[in-house]
Amino acid sequence: MIPAEAALGVAGAAGSVAALMTYAVRGRSATWLAPSVYRGSRREPRVALTFDDGPTPGTLRLLDMLEKERVPAAFFLCGANVERHPRVAAAITAAGHEIGNHSYSHPLFAFKSARFIAGEVRRAQEVIAQAAGAAPRWFRPPYGVRWFGLRRIQREAGLRGVMWTVIGRDWKLDAERVARRVAQGAGPGAILCLHDGRELAAAPDISATLEAVRMLIPRLRQRGLEFATLSSMVCPKT
Repeated sequence: MIPAEAALGVAGAAGSVAALMTYAVRGRSATWLAPSVYRGSRREPRVALTFDDGPTPGTLRLLDMLEKERVPAAFFLCGANVERHPRVAAAITAAGHEIGNHSYSHPLFAFKSARFIAGEVRRAQEVIAQAAGAAPRWFRPPYGVRWFGLRRIQREAGLRGVMWTVIGRDWKLDAERVARRVAQGAGPGAILCLHDGRELAAAPDISATLEAVRMLIPRLRQRGLEFATLSSMVCPKT
């Protein structure tokens, strides 16, 4: 029989290992499983607007809004959605926005083999490059979950991992709560994460996202924050 003190020690150690593993997999600042960034420099009053899960028909309305406001953004695209809406993907790059890889079918990478993850990343890279006319430089894992093997996969694909400073939860909150949540988490160097799609839905309702963006742009500008490209936020100047 294991003494009570020893049992507690084993349980405590197991809990610590579980906590460390959870952080490595989902922690926005974790870099053990794959290198990534979650914010830019705090020294300049700039933020980067990013969108996941597209492209979708609603992306075109978002592009119109961003053009009117002269706001750059980065779009992390799912390969399956790009195959469904290749012209929308092309419109993103034509408008001067940056693109990122968000996997092919938006799976949860946890407990998946490195071969499976590599297939998702590489297939998305090929599909996006063909439709958008440019290969992604950035990668954001679905659900923000990294797993074993992703470090090598990112390196071989020439991708840089990007997490976020604040995520809007716009897939379930109304526009005002999304805008409030993002505004509260925004500050110099913040990477803001919203969604112009809903995983692999063909034509999702993204009205909450669109309205939240409409409210956010003037709110953040009133605080003295400027919208910058993701590249200028996280790449060191040379």
